[in-house]
Amino acid sequence: MRDARMRYASVRKLTEDLAKPLSDADATIQSMPDASPAKWHLAHMSWFFETFILRDHVPGYQPYRADWPFLFNSYYETEGPRLGRAARGMLSRPSLADILDYRSAVDAAMDRAIEQLSPEALALVELGCQHEQQHQELLLTDILHAFSLNPLECAVWPRQGSPCPGDPAPVIWLDGPQGMIEIGARATGSGTFAFDCEGPRHTALLHPHQLADRKVTNAEWLAFMADGGYEEPRLWLSDGWAWRQTQGVRAPFYWMDGAHGWTSFTLSGRHPIDPAAPVCHVSFYEADAFATWAAARLPTEAEWEVAAAQHDPSGGNLLDGPGDIRPRPVHDSPRFFGDAWEWTGSAYRPYPGFSAADGAIGEYNGKFMSGQYVLRGGSCATPRGHMRASYRNFFYPHHRWQFMGLRLARDGA
Repeated sequence: MRDARMRYASVRKLTEDLAKPLSDADATIQSMPDASPAKWHLAHMSWFFETFILRDHVPGYQPYRADWPFLFNSYYETEGPRLGRAARGMLSRPSLADILDYRSAVDAAMDRAIEQLSPEALALVELGCQHEQQHQELLLTDILHAFSLNPLECAVWPRQGSPCPGDPAPVIWLDGPQGMIEIGARATGSGTFAFDCEGPRHTALLHPHQLADRKVTNAEWLAFMADGGYEEPRLWLSDGWAWRQTQGVRAPFYWMDGAHGWTSFTLSGRHPIDPAAPVCHVSFYEADAFATWAAARLPTEAEWEVAAAQHDPSGGNLLDGPGDIRPRPVHDSPRFFGDAWEWTGSAYRPYPGFSAADGAIGEYNGKFMSGQYVLRGGSCATPRGHMRASYRNFFYPHHRWQFMGLRLARDGA
């Protein structure tokens, strides 16, 4: 129980540490329907613990506010009606201070209850901690988007260091295994947490292929742009080309061309592009077009996972706490974890034998298995310790406000 209490307290503290620089106004704004206000993230995770642990597993628990579940339920239909996602930025009240008081009350109730929780409830506590770690990354990416729209281009944290001079090291192509392999999380009880969509573990057939030892860099993306990559329709999927034309996309998200070259907006303000760092904030459409231009392709998630499983998932440039959070040049190769999520060519669909859990918790992942693509490996905003080789992230192909990049693959040995 002591481990569960420490784990819960550690996760909850990191969320609040990340939000500390924010004013009430910073934490209230919602810059687009895909993003959520910071104080909504702070409250939603308290609602999760209050609802699925305190309400359901602690006799006599009384909700902090009877009308707040309507505000902070995300997408759990079985939990009843809720505020529309696009309206979250209209919540000028409750204030940020009110939300932090709510978190403190839920934390105190959890601390009193955790010793008496059943194994089933403790499993939900771990699910909640994993879920809050996802919201830590979302909090950062949503604040990045909101601050990017402010003409002052304010920094959340100061920049540390400067771009590395010179070009990145040449790509080394790694031969992948071929034939029947196994991927996916191992069965519950193996001692390692996994979300339901990561299993069941199953066999997959791999053909001869190679993976790049590192992600595509900013320098390589600049070469793609200089060669007319955004103007050549033959490189693009039909939907991607239509999206590029409609949105007027000419560079990765947050990039801007100025008198002194290309810059990118970051959580530490706007700075020159680091040529040796992994490219970031590109959509699936852009990633696929780049791969075609490079006479390569995106890896399948099976190819990616079997290669990444040979490496430490806690390594790489992952989130340790507040600070200068951004992709960094790769000095150790191969690196499969951190910096930027990697688009794969695999649709987000269920593995053979997948079934959603009963009740509201079953709404967690399965119902989103439509029209989205899988990303692997985590990013500079993914909390260290949260990542594993079987982890499946997923977004729609036009999304790019997350820390999204790519690694190349090619057929043959």
